[in-house]
Order: sequence, then structure tokens, then C-alpha cells
Amino acid sequence: MARSLNKVQLIGNLTRDPELRYTPNGTAVCSFGLATNRSWKTDAGEKHDEAEFHNIVAWNKLAELCSQFLVKGRKVYLEGRLATRTWTGQDGAQRNRTEIVISDMILLDSRPSGAAVPSETVEEIAEEVKTEDKKAKKEIKKEEMVPEPPTEEVVPDDIPF
Repeated sequence: MARSLNKVQLIGNLTRDPELRYTPNGTAVCSFGLATNRSWKTDAGEKHDEAEFHNIVAWNKLAELCSQFLVKGRKVYLEGRLATRTWTGQDGAQRNRTEIVISDMILLDSRPSGAAVPSETVEEIAEEVKTEDKKAKKEIKKEEMVPEPPTEEVVPDDIPF
């Protein structure tokens, strides 16, 4: 079987504030835009700049972290995969949208001045989530491992009546 790879790595600036929503079953989904820039010089020495705009989607806990820490203009590193959605618009026309569904996000700039960003870092929150998951698993195991009270053998001769 032939292998395939669908991996995207981007460094860029957010073009809009993240929008956090929840699916009907309660799953967090966050979408935002990212711009990446490319500069080059022609043979004549002219400098050209080109911007590419990307639609980004994050799910679950990463979606909540993105909505909490990201604001328009922040520089971030994103890693994920390409995904194309197809749907029929209200006018009946077929629509397509290619998005990058991210699995990792790293903040590359310092906190924006004056922005209300929590004091915890993304790494601290991610570690906190892992710790909470481990505690929950240990509690479940403890509950499963609660020993039953020992059963004593009752000998009919020991009964006083």
C-alpha cells in the first residue's frame, strides 16, 4: 500500500479574531484567518510581496485555547492538515472551501499590550488538562479497585440458638 501525507505547517499573522462555536453535541470549534507572506526579487531587481490567506479550524480543547489566547495580528505557528468541505448554498449552487484543520498551535510573539490575555500560557493549560485527565483516570481505577468486605465463613455450630 502506498503511503500518503497531508500535513501543513504555517507561520503567519491572524487576519481576524477567532470565532468560537459549539456543535449541537457540545464540541468546541474555533475558526479564524491567517495570512502568510512571501517576498522575492525579480531578475530586474524589483521587490515583490505576496500574501496568501488561509482559513483555519481548531476543534475541542485546542479550539477553546485558540479563542482564549489569539487575537487579530498575533504571530503564530500552526500545524495541521488540509480539508475541503463541500455544501450546497441557499441559492442551490455547489460551494467548496479548503481549510486547515490544526492539531498544534504555538504563539510566536509576546502578548499584545492592553489585551485581556490570561496569565497562564498555552503550555501550562495543556499540562493542567493532562494532569486532570490523569487524576480522573486514577480516581476511576481507585473506585474499581475498592475491595469488597471480607466474607466470613459461618459455621452452623457457632450460631448461638
